[in-house]
Parts: sequence; structure tokens; C-alpha cells
Amino acid sequence: MPHAIGAVPGLADNLRLQDQVARRLRADRHEHGALELESLEVRARLEGDAVVGLEREERNRAKELIEDFMIAANGVIARFLKAHDFPIMRRVVRSPERWQRIVDIAQHMGERLPSEPDAKALQEFLLRRRAADALRFPDLSLAVIKLLGRGEYVASFPGQEVTGHFGLAVSDYTHSTAPNRRYPDLVTQRLIKAAVEGAKVPYARPELEALATHCTQKEDDAQKVERLLRKAAAACLLSDRVGGEFDGLVTGASSKGTWARIFDPPAEGRIERGQEGLDVGDQVRVKLIHTDPEHGFIDFARVAHVAVGPRP
Repeated sequence: MPHAIGAVPGLADNLRLQDQVARRLRADRHEHGALELESLEVRARLEGDAVVGLEREERNRAKELIEDFMIAANGVIARFLKAHDFPIMRRVVRSPERWQRIVDIAQHMGERLPSEPDAKALQEFLLRRRAADALRFPDLSLAVIKLLGRGEYVASFPGQEVTGHFGLAVSDYTHSTAPNRRYPDLVTQRLIKAAVEGAKVPYARPELEALATHCTQKEDDAQKVERLLRKAAAACLLSDRVGGEFDGLVTGASSKGTWARIFDPPAEGRIERGQEGLDVGDQVRVKLIHTDPEHGFIDFARVAHVAVGPRP
């Protein structure tokens, strides 16, 4: 532990106790099918005004401890509101529409998954793959994350059938721990306050439904800006490597286009040539054909379709 912790009597013991509890909470989530995925967070490294690298943000136990308690708190609060017959602004991740693609990727690796979405079966598959090849597990995680689909906010009301959170394998979940920076959390805090005080629900049904839709849209907008900034930084870094070839993973495939993330440096761009027949999770080799840092454009041409699914 950091030296400064020792300066506060009892703090080290308290943190160790918290860590024990957090690990038990995490183990319990996984026992019920919560997914353990390695998301790739990348930050641009600058020297003056120049982008000189893209660095992966490493996870550590301190971040995981905070995450474990936040997830637990969000679940408790959702169940508290439900028990008091209050509406909930739920955070949901629906059953993946592209589950069959996940099944195909697993089959390519010699594994079998059920034909219908099953979070627990998927988690057990992920655990086996992590144990078998920890180095390449992030590639598999990236493919699964893209196929799971995005989270969204949904207003639910007493007696109504609800959609749960597939990634956490829970039916009751909300966002509540960051009201200083996320509006849905502030809405949840207002609902909690009213329930504790025995007051009326502070939102009419149409208002809460509109807020849920609005917050989902604004989250999508914010994520688009974040992606643009990351792509602009990556385009700057790659601007002198046009013509170079890279190994990567297909991260998106739809009528709007096909995208791939190269492994080194970890940057995502659009496959403009040779994208036919590619699907999320496929391993490819691509050539960089164009960059536009101002617009965050990185364009690739396919050189080879290396494998169906991430590297087995």
C-alpha cells in the first residue's frame, strides 16, 4: 500500500477489510453470470502539441474495489425503490441481438454456447479463455463488448415487466453513485429522497420516460465526441505511416460501414476497401490508406482476412 496510508491509524486495516468484501461481491456476481471483460481504454500521450503515443490505461485493484462497491450500491438502490413501489430509471443492457455471432466465435475456438443468450454460460466461456490465453483475452473481450450492444436508460414503474442488465446478470439495476457528473444519477437520488421521506414521486410518468430517452441520447452524443477525440489523436500519430500494414480486429460491421481496431498502436478506423464478408471479431490485416486528423478519419484497405473470430 502507498506510504501515506500508514500515516492514518487504522486506514490500512480498513482498506484490507473493504478489499475482502469487494472480492466477495465480485465473486458472487460472477457466480450468477456477471461478465468479466477487459475493456481497452486508451489515452493519447503528448509532448508539447504533438501526439507521440497511445497508451493503454491499466486497471488496478483500487479501481476495481471502487467499481465493486458502486455496482453493489446501484443494485441495492434499485431494489429499495422497487420495494417502495417507486419508479426507477433503470440502466439496462438487453440480451444481445447478435448472440449467434458470439456462438460462432466460441465455436471457432473449440467451445460451445447455448443457442439462446445465456450470461452465465458466456461468463464461464470467458473464464476458460482467459485461463487458456490471457495475452489474447483482450481481443476476445473487445469482440464480445461490441456484440453485446450499448447500455441505455429506461423508466420503469411498479407492476411493469422490466428489462435487466445482461452484462451484470441482474434484473434490477440503476445508476446512482455519481450525481455530480451524470444526470440519471441525480434523478435517482431525488427518487430515493422522496421515498425515504414518504413524499410523492417527484416525476410524472411521461416526464420520467422522456428523461430516460433524453439521457440515453445525450450519453450517445458524449460518446461520439469521445470517440472523435480518440480518433483524431490516433490519426495524428498515424499520419506519417500511410502505406503501412497492421494486424487488427473487426469491431463493427453494418450497412453504415465496417471498422477495425489495429493492435499496435491501438487505433480504430474504417475499412474502405475489401470489407465484404467481414464481421465483428474477425482478425484482419489492413493497409493504412488515408488519415484526416481534423475530422478524426482513419481509412484502411483489407490486405488479408486472417481468421474468423479473434485469434484462437
